[in-house]
Amino acid sequence: MQPTPDTRNGLAPLTHLGVIAVQGEEAAKFLHSQLTQDFVLVAPDQARLAAFCSPKGRMQASFFGLRWTDGQVLLVCARDLLAPTLKRLSMFVMRTKAKLRDASDEFQLLGALGPSAAALMDGNPAPWHRQDVAGGVAVALYPADGQPRALLVLPAQAALPGAVASAPALPLAQWQLSEVRSGVVLVTQPLFEVLVPQMLNYESVGGVSFKKGCYPGQEIVARSQFRGTLKRRAYVVHADAELVAGQEVFQAREADQPTGTVVQAAANPAGGWDAVVSVQIAAAEAGQLRAGSAAGPALRLEPLPYALLADV
Repeated sequence: MQPTPDTRNGLAPLTHLGVIAVQGEEAAKFLHSQLTQDFVLVAPDQARLAAFCSPKGRMQASFFGLRWTDGQVLLVCARDLLAPTLKRLSMFVMRTKAKLRDASDEFQLLGALGPSAAALMDGNPAPWHRQDVAGGVAVALYPADGQPRALLVLPAQAALPGAVASAPALPLAQWQLSEVRSGVVLVTQPLFEVLVPQMLNYESVGGVSFKKGCYPGQEIVARSQFRGTLKRRAYVVHADAELVAGQEVFQAREADQPTGTVVQAAANPAGGWDAVVSVQIAAAEAGQLRAGSAAGPALRLEPLPYALLADV
């Protein structure tokens, strides 16, 4: 089930996200050593999806990361995890020439959908492409229902770039639906230390580098990838009842044991709720997934909007 076409264009203020600024001559080096992605060799026209993991490989947060200036990297993350993530990351700085701060009040974060996103990206909609725009930066995200999406980062007092100055206002709820429909979501507080990156398909959407050096949890993440131990994946689903992040998912024939978790959910104006769920592959293949209990609302699997790395 897809959103109605007239809600697929515009700009939405992303009040559910915040910004951690990492500043200093070794900012990229520091992030390279802590996150699942390569921040040292990132090309000038690229941004990054990355995760911060526990030593056991479980994601404590995830980010859209981009260079703001030569000595500053911005990490856009879920606001409900920003403070504890900033505290944990700061513990590892030690003698590294980098400083971290909550810079949320210094920036505007806007989500651009449909023609508004296309106008910002100047003909290059490839996910994680970074585009300088008047006063700020735009990052192409994974599309939703074939519609382009982009993250626009501007200084707090900056005017909108001319390309989107007259873009219609988009409700945050519609943007959050596009997040779900894209199949690529950030970790929020209900999912703290629940999933390894591959359980959200991060290895398939540019969120993990298997060529970089060590970072917390790397051994677990690599083992999941190369030893065939991964038993859980992310899927897009639809239900006729409300779904919420952190809600358990069951397989109808296994009433006593949850098989997964709702990661993010949003109401669909065409009816019902859409969600990204992380569930056991065997349960997804068996079907009859339910939310909350084995007798709860049925979850209908939707086509995953991108190819999994294992299938490419």
